[in-house]
Amino acid sequence: MVTKRYHVASVAPTTQTPTDQSVTTTTTQHATIPFRKQLKDEARKRKADTASRRRKEDNPKLNRWELTVGIEIHAQLNTARKLFSGAASTINDEPNTHVAHFDLAMPGSQPIFRKATLLPAIRAALALNCKIQRRSKFDRKHYFHWDQPAGYQITQYYEPFAKEGHITLYAHDGIAEEDGEQITIGIKQIQMEQDTAKTLSQPGDIHLLDYNRVGLPLIEIITLPQIHHPATAAALVRKVQVILNAVDACVLGMESGGLRADVNVSVRRRDGDVGDHEYGGVKGLGQRTEIKNLSSFKSVKDAIVAERDRQIDVLESGGLIEGETRGWTIGSTETRRLRGKEGEVDYRYMPDPDLGAVIIGDDLIDYLSQNLGVLPEQEVQALVGEFGLTFKDAASVVSLNDGGRYEYLRSVIDDFLLLSPDDDLKRVGKLCGNWVLHEMGGLTHPGADEDNPLGMANDGNCIIPHNQLAKLVYLLDIRKITGKSAKRILSELFVSGLAGNQRSTEDLVDEAGLWFSPLSNAEYEGLARSVIDLKVVEEILAGKEGKINFLVGKMMRKDGDGRVDPQKATAILRQIIDEFRKL
Repeated sequence: MVTKRYHVASVAPTTQTPTDQSVTTTTTQHATIPFRKQLKDEARKRKADTASRRRKEDNPKLNRWELTVGIEIHAQLNTARKLFSGAASTINDEPNTHVAHFDLAMPGSQPIFRKATLLPAIRAALALNCKIQRRSKFDRKHYFHWDQPAGYQITQYYEPFAKEGHITLYAHDGIAEEDGEQITIGIKQIQMEQDTAKTLSQPGDIHLLDYNRVGLPLIEIITLPQIHHPATAAALVRKVQVILNAVDACVLGMESGGLRADVNVSVRRRDGDVGDHEYGGVKGLGQRTEIKNLSSFKSVKDAIVAERDRQIDVLESGGLIEGETRGWTIGSTETRRLRGKEGEVDYRYMPDPDLGAVIIGDDLIDYLSQNLGVLPEQEVQALVGEFGLTFKDAASVVSLNDGGRYEYLRSVIDDFLLLSPDDDLKRVGKLCGNWVLHEMGGLTHPGADEDNPLGMANDGNCIIPHNQLAKLVYLLDIRKITGKSAKRILSELFVSGLAGNQRSTEDLVDEAGLWFSPLSNAEYEGLARSVIDLKVVEEILAGKEGKINFLVGKMMRKDGDGRVDPQKATAILRQIIDEFRKL
């Protein structure tokens, strides 16, 4: 940390207005929780949740109370400049090096709406099935905190640019089992707004502020309170992140600080004695609390569970739930009170007098709609329907490496089909998918990037060239090399790629002398006789034909080089067993 470039909260920082030449779009990630690790953690968590759901009938509290959740997702738009100033839109450079006068509310400075920020915002709204409003306006949301120099935040409270959207989640997205195969969650609105400064709290009640983040362009996605299970809430945030990345609206996700979630949590009795509150047009809800700034998918789920259980305990002990804002710390088991919940009156919303209305033409909406590209769900369906992957594997492929794993897989399949043009597409897709997702996913090396060991870019470029992996899988498929040899060559391709010395699959096979040499009949017979077990033979002769597979397995393990063909091994074993029939 370069502390000399931060400023204590009570001291006004210096400013720097960048020139056009200094403004660049940054996608550098400072990882907190790698997305690949989050996927693995979520998979393990889902397994644990299955056991937990089976014990639900033993927890009468969850049978008596219904959870309701609404989510507000704040995502940083992929733009070169901030929302109302010419400062660079970055969160990863040295603190307080991209700050314009307006970002600090210097007297006399005025907001200038950067029209380019509207393009990724509209792409995001279209991808989330929203209606784009031809006319929208900016409002001031007043509150006083050191992270907001002006004393107000510019947002779109009354007239947002997008409304009435929805997102459909499927079982393969990781929704709760109780939600069935799919569930659709409504999106009330999406609004543009500016971000606040980044606060880094230090010992001794010292708070350092980085004003690079002030004024960054955000969209706030507000869902309807239609979620009733923590796993589904986490799945929604995850899928929104994947969708925003796919349409190039927001390229920094939760794992790198570009996306944060606030969750509104309430509970009500299932026996008809419902609450008297209304949110987003949904009536009969309990008093809600808001948990702010959740920065991982796991945090979303864990915080909701903790707050749900806290509210149930309070209500069952005769207490009342207060409308308040609460916080969550990773690894904690309880939410904590931050402050009383502000309402519309507290924020004193008013139209911003310095900014005019934003008028969006039909031609712009039509153009962005036609050039939106393929959405993640369409990619998943294509991988399942056309290429034979399971929904689970397809969803993982689409989610990894900002879509790069999907692009890489498609290239590997194309290259394989050049080698075997008449092959079945689903068979090839399933075969290549296994290597791209599972075999490559297990590669590690001390010299590799922990977050992205394969060096996979979002366009599908990788340190293992896709044509070399396709060649490797093809050679294995036509039995020119064994499975054991193929894994060894994959590792060699990985290591040479890390060193910047890309090698060809065939050269590596040649050098290692790994070309497949099939066993002779005599070798098969010798191997078969070495695994014969008289007790197993007696069971086979007695009619337990399945036992022959046990002996085939022993032959394959004893060979060790992967040269045993199961069908030929079975035939040889049957010949030998027939000898026992004649005795």
